Amino acid sequence: MNLMRWEPLRETGDFFRSMSRPMLPRWPGMFGEDFTTKFEWSPAVDVKETDSEYLVTAELPGLSREDVKVTLEDSVLTIEGERRHEKELKDERIHRIERFYGGFCRSFTLPDDTRAEGIRAETKDGLLKVHVPKMEIEKAKAVEIKVN
Repeated sequence: MNLMRWEPLRETGDFFRSMSRPMLPRWPGMFGEDFTTKFEWSPAVDVKETDSEYLVTAELPGLSREDVKVTLEDSVLTIEGERRHEKELKDERIHRIERFYGGFCRSFTLPDDTRAEGIRAETKDGLLKVHVPKMEIEKAKAVEIKVN
């Protein structure tokens, strides 16, 4: 007797894999199409706060500083760029592509206590770090008020 065991996790995984297939990017030569559409992706970003600054760290492996643009406009910090697909060689056959290519854009509204002057960005080991300094806020001083 052949009893089938129900495996809901496997069935859920099969379902999501079948739903995502139409959304995969198409590469040159696949189904005879040209690579004309831009596949959007979104890099992982961490935002941390210290007493003196906000630190925005984005994972951008394989991108040079020329591939990334950082802007600030109306208290919105924007990180955008593009990862280009490597050219395929004639004697290569692609079996799997799991890296994302194309343009990306991430925007973050900065708090009111940030200073536009002094913002700096640096890249190292595939990480972009944007340092956003805070304004120095004078601490409130207690004032004694005499009661008449």
